[in-house]
Amino acid sequence: MRSFHCFLSGRFRKQNDQTGAFLPASASSWFDLRDPALPHVFVIEKPRVEMRERIASSTLLIIRSVSKVALLISMLAFASNTGRDKLTTITAPGGVIDVFIAREEGAAAREDLIGWVNAASNLVAKYFGRYPVPYVAVRITTSDGRGVHDGRTFGSPAALIIISVGRKTTPVDLKEDWTMTHEMVHLAFPAVAERHHWIEEGTATYVEPIARVQSGILEPSKMWSDLIRDLPQGLPRPGDRGLDVTHTWGRTYWGGALFCLLADVEIHKRTHNQKGLEDALRGILAAGGNITEDWPLERVLRVGDEATGTRVLENLYEEMKDKPETVNLASLWRELGIQRLENGDISVDDDAPLASVRKAITAGKGSS
Repeated sequence: MRSFHCFLSGRFRKQNDQTGAFLPASASSWFDLRDPALPHVFVIEKPRVEMRERIASSTLLIIRSVSKVALLISMLAFASNTGRDKLTTITAPGGVIDVFIAREEGAAAREDLIGWVNAASNLVAKYFGRYPVPYVAVRITTSDGRGVHDGRTFGSPAALIIISVGRKTTPVDLKEDWTMTHEMVHLAFPAVAERHHWIEEGTATYVEPIARVQSGILEPSKMWSDLIRDLPQGLPRPGDRGLDVTHTWGRTYWGGALFCLLADVEIHKRTHNQKGLEDALRGILAAGGNITEDWPLERVLRVGDEATGTRVLENLYEEMKDKPETVNLASLWRELGIQRLENGDISVDDDAPLASVRKAITAGKGSS
């Protein structure tokens, strides 16, 4: 970690942990991130940066913990580079997306990148009934190689997605990519405490392929095949504890996705396929729970359950939060009527007990 300079024109102040009052600081100050005396809360007041007015109008950027200082660095980097980027504004139902594309030779064609962002925006809006936030900035940088890399999504002081695309990336690569959709799903979920990060990543991991199926971009058989292949990575290993305690990559992404699948199936069962996890997530969003808001997880689950008329989310969280819940995935796949063959193809049994649930999960509701 290295020192960084607050190059914005404004005041960089430390907040007193006891009184909440602000301590004076010089207008331009250096901070060493290794310094144990690093303030717990940073406030950048009245920044003057070359950005769209909707971002520049945010007068406070608050980093609530030192562990989130990467968010500050990313925002500063974004602010310093947007003047050299090409801006295109697109819209989705309920949202405006400003796309900043790095001006670099040999990068993917601008029209292909805009089409990629536009497609992801529309399918996410379809899943949630509207775009998750009224405004988001998307910055696309260029990297070596091929494919999409390093997607990151932030909610403060304004919604922001930063993502990198390799110079050798083709239009087909972009059409088949899942990363932009994953990042945009993050916009539809409120920020929760770090110990609950698994539900943020799990929701994005689970919803992304379903949203692509509902928009006709991905075949349901491919979605289920990938889920059967990858979901075992979320099962607890020896020594693991609950999702709030064990924060390995597998438990965070796929353990969170497993929580979502189990919740989705159970909601469908209890409501006779009238509602599913999609309804819970739409309810959370309708109550104002997007990435720009900080919510306790208990509130998130309660609002989601109210939207489905069940207590599935709250009860499942109690089961999985602090102890390693054993899930018989083989039995679940049989009940859903799906089997993955050695070549990756899916064998479907429409007479299985939960075949109707399987179909309902991917059918979707369309925009409301």
